[in-house]
Amino acid sequence: MSLDPHAAQQVPPVHTQVPPVHQPAQPAPEPLTRVPWGSVGLFVALALGLAWIVALPIWLLDLSNPAGISMGTQLLIQFTPVAMMFTPAIAMLVVVFLAQTPRTGRARFLGLWPLRPAKRVVWFIVLGALAPALLVALALLVATLFGWFTPDFENLSGFTAALGPAATSPEAVRTILYVQLAMLPIAGLLNLLPAFGEEIGWRGWLLPALRPLGTWRALVLSGVIWGVWHAPLTLMGHNFQLFDWRGVALMTVGSVIFGVLFGWLRLRSGSVWPAVLAHGALNGAGALFALFAMAGVEQPLWLVNPLGVSGWIAGAIVILVLFVTKQFGKEPGLAPPRR
Repeated sequence: MSLDPHAAQQVPPVHTQVPPVHQPAQPAPEPLTRVPWGSVGLFVALALGLAWIVALPIWLLDLSNPAGISMGTQLLIQFTPVAMMFTPAIAMLVVVFLAQTPRTGRARFLGLWPLRPAKRVVWFIVLGALAPALLVALALLVATLFGWFTPDFENLSGFTAALGPAATSPEAVRTILYVQLAMLPIAGLLNLLPAFGEEIGWRGWLLPALRPLGTWRALVLSGVIWGVWHAPLTLMGHNFQLFDWRGVALMTVGSVIFGVLFGWLRLRSGSVWPAVLAHGALNGAGALFALFAMAGVEQPLWLVNPLGVSGWIAGAIVILVLFVTKQFGKEPGLAPPRR
C-alpha cells in the first residue's frame, strides 16, 4: 500500500514553552580580610612621590622678591595645589587596574556606585555639604573663647582692609560679606572636582584597604598618610606660615582629625560621595576666620586655622559625640546589585 503525502493528515507542531532561566545576581564583593600591604605601599609611594613632582616647579622658583613675581608665576603657584590634589586619584588608578586591588566589584569597593539605598546616601551627602562650615564656625568660636583670635564683628576692619578700594562704605562692606557667606556652598561645589581627586584615593581606596586593621587604626593611619602627603606645600608655609617640621606636624594632626570625620562619612554611608562633598565644603569655608579678623592684630595661624589647634578641639568634640552615640560601630554596606 502506498501513501500519498498530500493526503496525509497534517499534524500541527507542538510548541513547548521553556521557562526562562534566571541567572543569579552577582553577589556583592566581600570586604578585604587582610590589608594588601604591597598595594598600599605602592599607592602611598605614588601619591607622595607624584605630589613632590607636581610641587617641584614652585620649589625651583626664586620667590625672594614677591613684587617681581610675574603673572605666569602667580598662576603656577595658584594652580599647583589644585593639580596636586589629583595625585591620589592617579595612585588609585594604578593600584586598581595594574595591581588589581580589588579584582572585582571596584566601583562598590571605592564607594562610587550604586547610590543605594538612595535615602541614606543623599542624607549623608547633605550632611557632608553643610557640616564643614558649621565645624569651621565652631573652631572660630573656640579660638575666640581661648583668646587666640581677635575678631571685629562690628566694624569688620580686617575684611575692610583686605577689600581695599572696594570698601566704599560700611554698608558696602557688609553687603560683600553677606555675598561671601552666601557663596560658601557654591565655593564647596567649585572645589568638588579637585576634592574628588583626593577623596577617591584617601577615603575611596586607602581607607577600605586598611579597614582589616580595625576602624580606628584605619582611620588614624590613613589620616597620618594624608597629612604627610601635604608636606610639599606645608613646608612652603601653606596654612600655618611655618617652613619646617612644625607645619608638617600641625597639618598631620589636623588631617587625622578631619580624616576621622571624613572617614566616618565614608564608612557610615557606604559611599565616597559624602566625603567628597565634605572635603570641597571644608576647602571653601577654611578661610572663614579671615572675614571677621581685626585689622592690625596678628592672628596665630597654627591656633586659628581650622586645621590648627582650634580645629582640633572642634573636631574632637564632634568625634566624641559620634563615639558616645556609638556611630562608629555602624558600617552598613551599599544595597546589593539588582537582579
